[in-house]
Amino acid sequence: QVQLVESGGGLVQAGGSLTLSCIASGRTFRSYVMGWFRQAPGNEREFVATINWLNGRTYGDPVKGRFTISRDNAKNVVYLQMNSLKSEDTAVYYCAAVRSLSGAYFTGSGDYDYWGQGTQVTVSS
Repeated sequence: QVQLVESGGGLVQAGGSLTLSCIASGRTFRSYVMGWFRQAPGNEREFVATINWLNGRTYGDPVKGRFTISRDNAKNVVYLQMNSLKSEDTAVYYCAAVRSLSGAYFTGSGDYDYWGQGTQVTVSS
């Protein structure tokens, strides 16, 4: 069982930056693929970024070039650095985890077994 807790959300002006953090419980963090998703009111949950155990990364098209996912296996933490924020980035951001050593990328919400409670990001224009 893995528990995930996000932090770092808040209100920011368009063009600004925020860094989200997600801390995971457990001793085998390095063997988990970690992902970030977001959900705006009335929308489906949307893939943002993922990082596998080899530090391979992939991003959703709307955030490519602006967001960076990283992980610190010693601290059991995954980060999402968000730059050049836009009003359309406003959403609840969720951290997700699934155990996998395949090196594959997981971009579907159904691929993940564990979810955090979410953190609100609001970008004012």
